[in-house]
Amino acid sequence: MENSIYRPKSVDQLTFTDNGMFQAVLHEPSVCAELVARLLGVKVKKVEYPELEKTIAPYYISKGVRLDVYLKDEDKIIDVELQSQPQEALGKRTRYYQSMIDCDALMKGDDYAKLKKSYILFICKHDPFKNAGGQNFALSRYTFRNVCDENKCVNLDDKTLKVIYNATAYEKERDEKVRAFLKFVCTNDPGEDEYSNSLFATVEKLKVNEKFRLEYAAMNIHDMDLIRESKKEGRQEKAVEAARSFYANGVSIDIIAKSLDMTVEQVKEIVSGESEAQMQTN
Repeated sequence: MENSIYRPKSVDQLTFTDNGMFQAVLHEPSVCAELVARLLGVKVKKVEYPELEKTIAPYYISKGVRLDVYLKDEDKIIDVELQSQPQEALGKRTRYYQSMIDCDALMKGDDYAKLKKSYILFICKHDPFKNAGGQNFALSRYTFRNVCDENKCVNLDDKTLKVIYNATAYEKERDEKVRAFLKFVCTNDPGEDEYSNSLFATVEKLKVNEKFRLEYAAMNIHDMDLIRESKKEGRQEKAVEAARSFYANGVSIDIIAKSLDMTVEQVKEIVSGESEAQMQTN
């Protein structure tokens, strides 16, 4: 049991796909712009400095979201997420992220026409989609748009696009640059790709950067404090906060349950945004 308790990696063990490191590497606007251009085919004209782990909670009683990398252009908003662990209900997660982004972007009284183009980009280390038989579809990328069932030529034109990459299927990707990046995500081997090598080099530099090491340690201290607080009697709300924080950081549901003395079902309810009432009966 003790070995199953969540323990963050040391700085020296981090790779590009680890929480904290991913956000730090994409801290540079030009790096974000290149990633967006490569994976979405979208040119970013002018980047407003990326907001890392942006939290959006428009109402006190609503479930907030913590976005990995959130950047804006003159006419578009792009949310970039990296998922290292298998994720359930990924479709519903993208739906909720989209709604929160729109609420955050449109001021009260603004016309809907002012909504910018919105892109949600997920980079997954595990295939998030399975057929009815439980087999993965094994596509390297999944692109979703809102089109009419009755006539595919009719597009809702809501200016939204969701693209989800499955790094495990990198060999199937036709675009050479995308394939090289997905291989790096999957294997941590940058190969001969110039961009992937630049990301790898940045990771190595950050590992010996004192400021990053301190920030990473502070982040982990916060998460471990959530565990300790959540285990105290009468601290169910802290347990809920801790579960959501770990899940957002890519910790598996099984490990969250063991670390916080919950059942897997309880954790699933929390991270899916469903009722927390069952937590009170534990």
